[in-house]
Formats: sequence, C-alpha cells, structure tokens
Amino acid sequence: METKKKLISDAGVRTDGRRWNELRPIRMEVGQLKNADGSAYIEFGKNKIVAAVYGPKEVHPKHMVLPDRALVRCRYHMAPFSVDERKNPAPSRREIEISKVIREALEPALIAEDYPRAAIEIFVEVLQSDGGSRVAGITASSLALSDAGINMRDLVVGCSSGIVDGQVVLDLNDTEDKEGSGDMPVAFMPNLNQVTLLQVDGIYTPENFRKAFELAMTGGRMVYEMQRKALLEKYFGASPSETAMEEEE
Repeated sequence: METKKKLISDAGVRTDGRRWNELRPIRMEVGQLKNADGSAYIEFGKNKIVAAVYGPKEVHPKHMVLPDRALVRCRYHMAPFSVDERKNPAPSRREIEISKVIREALEPALIAEDYPRAAIEIFVEVLQSDGGSRVAGITASSLALSDAGINMRDLVVGCSSGIVDGQVVLDLNDTEDKEGSGDMPVAFMPNLNQVTLLQVDGIYTPENFRKAFELAMTGGRMVYEMQRKALLEKYFGASPSETAMEEEE
C-alpha cells in the first residue's frame, strides 16, 4: 500500500521551506495600469495577480441602475497559462463563484451610497496560480479600489490558513491546498476589526477552528502592513515607518 507523502517534515519544515506560522514572500505594487482608474499587482508566493478598477462610471444596461448606491461588479479570471495544464479561457463555475466571493468581501468596505446610479467594476486577472488566489485577489482589489479614489471605510485584506498533516498552518501553497485536509480563507477590515469573508473547507475540531481563524487574522494583519506600505510608496514615496517618524517630529 502506498504511503501518503508527508507535507511537514519531522523538523517542522513545510514543502517550500516555511514554518507553520510563516507567510510566503509577498510583493505589491499600486498603479501599474495607466488605462484603468485604479490598479494593483500582487505576487503572493507564486501567485501573480493583476487587479483593475473602472469607475464610478455610467451603468450599462440601464435597467441595472441602483438609485441609492453604486452597482458593484467583479470578474475573477484565470489566464489559460496560469495553471499546469492549459485552462479553457471561458469562465468556469469556480471563477464565477470566486467573482461573487470577492465582490461580497469588498462591498462592506465600499461607501457605495456616495455613488448612486453609477457602476464600479473590478477585474481580477490571475497570471499564475499557486493556491490562495482568492485572498490574494481580494488584497489586490482593495488596493486598486483605493488607487481609484473610491470612498472606503477601510482596506480589505485577505489571508488563509488550513490544516496540513493534522497541524494548523498559515498561508497554504498549491500543494498544501490540494493535499491538505482543511482550508480557511479569511478577509477582514483591520482597523474596524470586521470580518467580510470566512470560508471553511474540511473538517475542523472547535480548537483547530479557533487556531486557524486566529492565525489567518494574524497573517492578514502582516499583509495589511504591506498594503499600507505599497500605497504610501506610490503616493508619498515613503514607508509607514518613515511617515510615522515625520508625524512624531
């Protein structure tokens, strides 16, 4: 009988060399697309994702106009070359589901009533997928909305945790996502401390659920600091620490 390959070594090292509570390398840039009203690029592990925002703009078709707030649309799409085997370019059921998930995760942060009878459109294009693309897409989309000047209550940050070899770990990569026994994507507004997305895949004990949720929140706060840094570097050419020092002076 074939034995299942261990995803965490006896020394506590995962398949990509990380410990249980470590994030993958993350890189964010804001304002990469000149033809969009707002845009952001994120590398989250081996994920490479571009988010673009258009709006507020006129609603088409007209019958979809909302008289008291903006109509928010979102399209999540994986490029045919983003995965190991060529993906059909037509929208899949998974892409339609994740489009809905990302929109619903971002809507609580948007002050949509400031834009009645208008549309705000969010496009998330996955150039390379490596597990956790929905939380990376949420993080990039939030940056793109901010770059577009859309009024927001707070940034939204996404991070995941899960269960691998019976252990709760932070930020699952593609192998852990496919072969692990649990996945928990979480999105929230850090300053307001409000969760906008919580999905659970797998079977969790109450203790593991609590650990996984708290770990995803902790990881998300680390990602949030990177979001702030990316915005400050674009608009002020300064990191959060440099800005804080200037305020103290």
